[in-house]
Amino acid sequence: MEEWSKTLFETLDSFADRVDEFFMEINEVVEDWTEEWHHTVGVEIDKCLEDVFEPIIEIYFEFEDITGETDQLFTYPVEPTPEQNTACIGCHHYHGQVYGGNLLVCGMHPYGWDGENCPDWESN
Repeated sequence: MEEWSKTLFETLDSFADRVDEFFMEINEVVEDWTEEWHHTVGVEIDKCLEDVFEPIIEIYFEFEDITGETDQLFTYPVEPTPEQNTACIGCHHYHGQVYGGNLLVCGMHPYGWDGENCPDWESN
């Protein structure tokens, strides 16, 4: 009976070794495939993105050189102050975004209200 159990444990041990070898080989195949994919497909994707975005970036910098102004390409907020757009302080309709260097105060009065009491003023 001892011989039988010894053979069983040797067989199980051998099976475990073969399973380990199998997964080690699978791991090597996957690593090789991943590396090959990265060097072929990954490089092609990088090149494609470069081909698409490089001309756009060049045009952007050429435009910047021509105009000399990059701030006008972006919007940014401007808060009303006692010196500028006094009637708009605390108004629900105040927009206060700069587009292309031009301040849009609100939909009713795009350039703001000249006096201190705007007829369209509503509280926030």
